[in-house]
Amino acid sequence: MVLLLFAAYTLTASAANAASPSVAAMTKYRVYQNDKALKEFATEKQAIAYASGFEYSHVEAITGRTWIWDNFPRYKIYQGSKSNTKWEFRTYEQALAAASKLTGVHIRDLEKPGWVYQSYAKYQLYQGDNTKDSWGFTTLAAAKKEAAKWTGSHVMELSTNAWVWDNLTAAQKTKLRQGSAVYEISVNGETAEQSKSYPFLYDAIKAASSIEGSVVVNTKTGKTVHSNVPAYSVSQSGKPIKAFVSLDKAIQFATYYANSEISFQGAVWWTNTAYLTVYQGDKKLKSFHTLKSALAYAKGYSNSSVRNPDERKLWSNTKALVYLGWNGSSSTSVILGHVANTQGLNIDSPTWFELGAADGTLKDNSDPFVVSTLKDKGILVMPLLHNQFDKKMTTAFLADTKAQQAFITRLVDRLSALGVYGLNLDFEEVAGTDRAAYTAFVKALAKAVHDKGMKISIDLPRGSASWNHLTAYDHAALATIVDTIIIMAYDQFWSTSPSPGPVAGLKWVEEGVQQFLSYGIPRDKLMLGIPFYVREWKLDSSGKLVSNRAIYMKDVPKLITDTGATGTADPESGLTKYSYVKDGFTYLFWAETTATVQARIDIAKKYDLAGIGAWRLGYESSDLWTMMLRNQS
Repeated sequence: MVLLLFAAYTLTASAANAASPSVAAMTKYRVYQNDKALKEFATEKQAIAYASGFEYSHVEAITGRTWIWDNFPRYKIYQGSKSNTKWEFRTYEQALAAASKLTGVHIRDLEKPGWVYQSYAKYQLYQGDNTKDSWGFTTLAAAKKEAAKWTGSHVMELSTNAWVWDNLTAAQKTKLRQGSAVYEISVNGETAEQSKSYPFLYDAIKAASSIEGSVVVNTKTGKTVHSNVPAYSVSQSGKPIKAFVSLDKAIQFATYYANSEISFQGAVWWTNTAYLTVYQGDKKLKSFHTLKSALAYAKGYSNSSVRNPDERKLWSNTKALVYLGWNGSSSTSVILGHVANTQGLNIDSPTWFELGAADGTLKDNSDPFVVSTLKDKGILVMPLLHNQFDKKMTTAFLADTKAQQAFITRLVDRLSALGVYGLNLDFEEVAGTDRAAYTAFVKALAKAVHDKGMKISIDLPRGSASWNHLTAYDHAALATIVDTIIIMAYDQFWSTSPSPGPVAGLKWVEEGVQQFLSYGIPRDKLMLGIPFYVREWKLDSSGKLVSNRAIYMKDVPKLITDTGATGTADPESGLTKYSYVKDGFTYLFWAETTATVQARIDIAKKYDLAGIGAWRLGYESSDLWTMMLRNQS
């Protein structure tokens, strides 16, 4: 599938490189909710306006995935260990306004340890043995005010667990002490040693204060009316350290320990652990207080995500590039040999179908054994259809609607019978005057393919935005018809070029990606075609080009060794240019290596494309796929 550029629109490499791509139609910002993409926009303002309509949304610059904006909460209200999304706020003022209307809550600054506000009770009002949830107060004055409504009441200070006030008269206290001794001190269900029973609750509480882990029980009712049992447990990194009777004392202690938490009745109430955690897959890597730090760390790992304690994924890079490989052959043994040499290959494209004649004759070299074999390996099959690169025949075919209909029917029925994933369309050397006819044919073919539940991809030359409108390929229209467009980003300098140059300079490739995006093609529909071959140029002693030949990428290292070729960096292409002299001739080639393939993958990732298409399998060494697999996500 080496691209043959159209003679009528042939440009020199320098002219093609000089063309500045129009980027007006390119989307530059993507809106996410949590880590799921929602929509793309050309301007930051449009993206933020759209994102504002969704909770936990953020905006990223697509190129480089730079974080632009988010509406994630900074402050969160908790009632004990419980919270909800309605209690999450961007600003402290918003959180405080809401928390002020609630009792027994705290506010957590999600980027810092501990609390920034709390309204838990400091004093608890009792009437005898009884109290209510509503009798908890933040100040003693408030507790006294309520106590004025109740005779025989007292107030406990929760931080010290001590009786600090009551409205009992001296006479009432004397009378109570003369009553029956009903209050008993016990530890772990057993009466405390060297203790006695008390008729007055105050005396029992005071005596119990020196007995660790004790409780006061009303033996008449069986009710526990006071407790010195530590209910607030402090742990560090999951390991228990110490427990406390009061929350305040537990907080004072826990503050001095990193990664500590305070649990009450099995639930975490207070923590100074970081709110965000970076995972690789489902493995925890590291926690961070700020999103900026978490993102910077997570981007260094593939298949990573940033999550909060609610297990909400705020960001992830788990998307993997789709790898498609063309075989350039219909031979079953060759195809299977190619696939066996790969790692991470998602789609294989054997050259099975051909437009045989203008009357719609279909040449079919397909083999169902290949389909079933690759399916078992988890690899999809998307056979290639070509037109023999015969311009005259293709023009006649595109002028004959009945021939097209018959051809499409036979082809799609066969594809369906094979059970393939879809079809890869590779019509090259199509006349520019057939632009509308070719688009109509692709539309009819795509509909038939889709009606059978299959996908269709199309291969388009890298070309140039300055003259692609003169070719048969209406990029904008085709993008709305097919599922995937593969940029044939190679043959920058081709077999009939008047001067030597690289098959695909990195700058030229990236400019091609920008151009295709400028046509309005969605990124998730776009794949980057890359070469697994180089072209060697032969020049005579005067520097005149004599001939050229294609060389498999896997043979380049041996060529360098055998010829003693010397390499120099070529800043224009981003590749290494090699040369050697033999029999009075100078030979030039721009090497394709593991590093250059990785650079092409990096371009696909930089622009968040759907994947990579490689021309062709069999030209590369097996170790290349180890790198490709590791860089797939």
